[in-house]
Amino acid sequence: MILVVLVLCTIALFLTFVYMRSSALRLVLTAIFTLGLIASLVLVVENDSQHYGMTKVTTTKTTTLKSASSSSSMDMLLYQSVGTADKHRVYIYKQTSNQKKVSHTAADIKVANHVKTTTGATKLVTKSTRWEYKNSTAKFWFGLADNDHKLIKRTNTFYVKKNWVVLSTTQAKALSKLAKQQASTLKARAKVYVQNKVQAAMVKNPSMSKTQLAKLEKQAAAEYQASAMKSMIAEAKSSTK
Repeated sequence: MILVVLVLCTIALFLTFVYMRSSALRLVLTAIFTLGLIASLVLVVENDSQHYGMTKVTTTKTTTLKSASSSSSMDMLLYQSVGTADKHRVYIYKQTSNQKKVSHTAADIKVANHVKTTTGATKLVTKSTRWEYKNSTAKFWFGLADNDHKLIKRTNTFYVKKNWVVLSTTQAKALSKLAKQQASTLKARAKVYVQNKVQAAMVKNPSMSKTQLAKLEKQAAAEYQASAMKSMIAEAKSSTK
C-alpha cells in the first residue's frame, strides 16, 4: 500500500502544479502531497534497506536421514563441490530408504552445511532465519514489496553415525569402480583371512564348538570387509584429489 500512496502523491503533486492556479489551496495541497511523497519514499527505503516493520523469525525442522547410496552394506552421505576451491558444498541424501529421487541442499551462499558424528539417530536439522512482518498492519503497508518470509540464512546440520562415509560424488564413483575391479581379489583374500583367523583360534582352543566357529568366521569376514573398504575409500579419495 505504501507504494500506492507514493505513486498517488507523485501524480497528485504533478497535477497540482500543472492544473491549479496559484492560491492558498494550491500551497496547502502542494505541502500535503510533498510531505506524503517524502514520507512514503523514506518508508519504502527503510523497509528495503533496514527491513522496517519486519522481524527475524527462526524455525527449526528435523527430518530423518537415510543413506544416499543404493548399497545396503554401506551408509553414505554424498556432496558435490560448488566451485573449484571446495568452499561450498551441496549435500545429497535421502529422507526415506525407498526414496527414488535423492534430496539435496540448496546451492546458495545463504546456506551453510555441517556434518557431525552422533551416537543417536541419524537426522538432518535445518534452521532457517527469515524476515517476516511484525503484524498485519505492517504487512498491509509494505506487503506489495514481496519480501515477506525472505531468507536471511539457513544452516543444515547432518548428524551421522561413526560408520557413515562422507564422500564427494566423484569419490563415490571412484569407490564403486574400485569395488568392481577388486571384487574377485577381495573375495579370495577374505577367504584366506577368515581361514587364518579360525586356525589361529583353534590352536588356542581346539574344543571350539560349531556355533563358536561360525560366529568367529562371521566376525572375521566383517573385520576384513571393514578393513578392505577403509583402504578402498582412502584410495578413492587420494585418486580424486
